[in-house]
Amino acid sequence: MSKPIPAPIDPAQVAVLARELVKTSKYPILASMDGDQARARPVSPVRTEGFVIYIANLKLYHKTVELAANPKCELVYVNEGHDQVRITGVAEVLTDRAMLQQIWDTNPLLRQYLGTIDNPALIVYRVKPTRVRFMKEWALEYHEVALG
Repeated sequence: MSKPIPAPIDPAQVAVLARELVKTSKYPILASMDGDQARARPVSPVRTEGFVIYIANLKLYHKTVELAANPKCELVYVNEGHDQVRITGVAEVLTDRAMLQQIWDTNPLLRQYLGTIDNPALIVYRVKPTRVRFMKEWALEYHEVALG
């Protein structure tokens, strides 16, 4: 079997392709560190602004402890065609009440399960990117996505 040869990518289109993949791939994998052990799990973002990703969490989940100890993380989006976007970043606890309210108002599952925005179990992380890379198919070549 011969190695697949991906179609060439116009460098001007890399950011567009990456944004579209993030928009259409609903469940990225979040990688974080548990001491010296890497952990990965699917997450369901509650808001996306370009490559800034917001993730709701329950404080009792172990990733809360992991991100408190080391907020460096990575989100990996993969579509059915095996294209990838890797968002390397830092998770910070969202404290902006207006933004929390917007997230709350647009996410019926949060409201159904938690009842109130002031539920002490709720924590929302904003993952701010420090690096974004895009890879077409299994090309084994990442393209840097300019931030800003």
